[in-house]
Amino acid sequence: MANTPDLPPLREVIARHGLSASKALGQNFLLDEQLLARIAAIPGDLSGARALEVGPGPGGLTRALLRAGACVTAIEMDTRCLPALAELGEAFPGQLRVIEGDAMTLDHAALMQGEPFHVVSNLPYNVGTALFTNWLESAVWPPLWRSLTLMFQREVADRIVAQPGTTAYGRLAVLAQWRSTAKLALKVHRSAFTPPPKVMSAIVHLTPAAASEGVAPATLSRLTAAAFGQRRKMLRQSLKSVPGALEALQTVGVEETRRAETLSVAEFVNLARALTKVKRD
Repeated sequence: MANTPDLPPLREVIARHGLSASKALGQNFLLDEQLLARIAAIPGDLSGARALEVGPGPGGLTRALLRAGACVTAIEMDTRCLPALAELGEAFPGQLRVIEGDAMTLDHAALMQGEPFHVVSNLPYNVGTALFTNWLESAVWPPLWRSLTLMFQREVADRIVAQPGTTAYGRLAVLAQWRSTAKLALKVHRSAFTPPPKVMSAIVHLTPAAASEGVAPATLSRLTAAAFGQRRKMLRQSLKSVPGALEALQTVGVEETRRAETLSVAEFVNLARALTKVKRD
């Protein structure tokens, strides 16, 4: 376990540095340190482990990860927050590295120097889903990340863990569950944030599972985007824009009169495998 130096309250840090949450950057600061400690504990023992955090802001979750013993690489594009993060780095020598930049444009595996890592983040709302799908659609599997512990709006979290036949089931559920195990780990009330967002939030925890062989991530992504883009239509209509998709339905024995929300993750994977094979042939 890392040393646990005395740190000023997060509200004091925010006031001293004149920080305020930026709506343009999708920021909402989480200040409850007991809650932050619970989030940092979700991946398991982080003592000596590498952790990647996107959008640390004033460093609330960062300090919880550091106290848990993690070696944290934090990506922050809001330069206003850098002095507060620098103070944290001084309090935990050798444990925190802050990268100023846009997480959407950075190579995370390269940043982590090819070493396994855990992703633990209160993701900025405006880029959270895009980052999430990027981690899931990695061409290399198993990935370098050992777990994803991510804060989302509750509606998005529900979509990630949704089951077929439910209104929340869609593209995110398929992408999350086809080669990882996803669970809703913690519900977070809007009042825990400063300023409080208009919606509730939740933490989703994912761990990699075995890859489905013969499936190209890009093919599955395109297939689910088309299928759920017109989710109330039959597959023969929603998938006609995807070359070979209607033939793939016949190959794997899926009726073209079904709708996307009725297909299991395994059926989508089988469809993507059939399409991937056609492209290779």
